[in-house]
Amino acid sequence: MEMFLLATGIVALAEIGDKTQLLAFMLAARFRRPWPILWGILVATLVNHLFAAAVGQSLTALLTPDALRWILGLSFLAMACWMLIPDKLDTETAQSTVRFGVFGATAIVFFLAEMGDKTQVATVALAARASSLWPVVMGTTLGMMLVNTPAVFMGEQIAARFSPTLMHRIAALIFAALGIWVLLETRLPSV
Repeated sequence: MEMFLLATGIVALAEIGDKTQLLAFMLAARFRRPWPILWGILVATLVNHLFAAAVGQSLTALLTPDALRWILGLSFLAMACWMLIPDKLDTETAQSTVRFGVFGATAIVFFLAEMGDKTQVATVALAARASSLWPVVMGTTLGMMLVNTPAVFMGEQIAARFSPTLMHRIAALIFAALGIWVLLETRLPSV
C-alpha cells in the first residue's frame, strides 16, 4: 500500500504542467468529448506504465543491489532537476492522429507522449524499488488520472488556479529527497 500511495503522489505532482496534461487540455478543447478522451488516457497510461514497470523490475535481476542503489539514487536526483524544466507540447503529433477518432487519437498520442517522459522514468525507478510491479502501475496510473481528469473536464478554469511551477518544485523536492535517501541507504530493501 505504501508503494501505491508513493507512486500515486509522485506521478500526480509530476504530471501537473507536464506535456501530457497540456495534451489533455488541448484534446478537451478540440474534441469536447471527455469520456473517450479519459478512456484513451487510461488505456495509454496503463500500457505505457506496465511496460515501464516491467523494465524497472527487470533491472533488479540484472544489477547488483549496490549498482542499482546508485543508479536509482542518481535517477531520482536527475528527475528532481528535470522537474524544474517546463514542458512544451508537440501539437503536430496530436493533430496527425485525428483520423483514429477521439479515443484512438488520445490513446496513440498519450502513449507516444509518455515515452521517455518524467512520469515514465519515475515509473521505471519506482518499480525497480518495489517487490511487485502492480502497486506501482496502479499508483502511477491513478496519479495520471487524478491530474488529467479535471484537466479534461474543467481545463481552462483549473489552469488559471494552479501554479504548475509550484507543483513542479514540490515534486522536485520529493524526487531529491528520494534520491538522497536511496544513496544513503546501505542496502536496497523492497517496498
